[in-house]
Amino acid sequence: MQKLEIDEISAGYGGKEVIHNIGLKITEPAIYIVLGPNGAGKTTLFRTIGGILKPFSGRITLDDADLFNSKEARKRIAYLSHLSALPEEMTVFNALKYYADMEGGDIEHSLELLSLSDLKDRKFSSLSQGQKKRVSIGKIFLRERELYLLDEPTSNVDPKISKEIRDIIIKLSKDKFVLYSSHNLYEAREIGKYLILIKNGELKFFDKIENIKTKQYRVGIKALNDISDLLPESEFDNGYYVVTVDNPTAVAKIINDLVHSGAGLTEVRELDNPLQEFFEGE
Repeated sequence: MQKLEIDEISAGYGGKEVIHNIGLKITEPAIYIVLGPNGAGKTTLFRTIGGILKPFSGRITLDDADLFNSKEARKRIAYLSHLSALPEEMTVFNALKYYADMEGGDIEHSLELLSLSDLKDRKFSSLSQGQKKRVSIGKIFLRERELYLLDEPTSNVDPKISKEIRDIIIKLSKDKFVLYSSHNLYEAREIGKYLILIKNGELKFFDKIENIKTKQYRVGIKALNDISDLLPESEFDNGYYVVTVDNPTAVAKIINDLVHSGAGLTEVRELDNPLQEFFEGE
């Protein structure tokens, strides 16, 4: 069984510690959302897992192979930095070939997967930021890995391509480990199964996202007709009748009652993301 074990890792730069005694074990293929404010240590954690940074203390293993000391173990990892990190004056095809020659892989597969075929003869330096991000992502899909470290993979990418990238990653996560950092909390909740919360260089939370409980739920309801009499405690805001309740079960009862009362509901929407409350709280 695949296992990623982070055993009390501390790491940083120039002797200054950025992450402190982080320990967790991953055994289930899934998308693990790595969340935290800027400067929390997310990228440092990724670089340490990827074997780029030598930890000050502790050890990271993939199936018991030390990821810093084992070149063979690192071949099982794909790391997407939030920086493009591709040769600027190479064409897209040659940039991907550069990595394929070193690590192996199928260039045409990556070009097709990320809709890059029309760009393959363009210089990397001539591309937009979104196009550069797609090429960077194409690099990590040259061949299959067992562990994917994805640092903000959909930043600077238009919504259509973002969805295509997420769909690829969701398929990957059925039998791979995917650590995925994002500032988009709705995206994180949509695709993530687990949350790894980093604050001030420390691990603050590690559990399934579905286990995160919020203090209250705000739900927006739209209807074809005026339903204010049916929802006397609601507030009308931006086209929604906004109801605040303590738990999701109460929402189900409200909707059921409205339907039985003949209200022509057109939309029911959760207005708050529980990750936001969790992210901001201490």
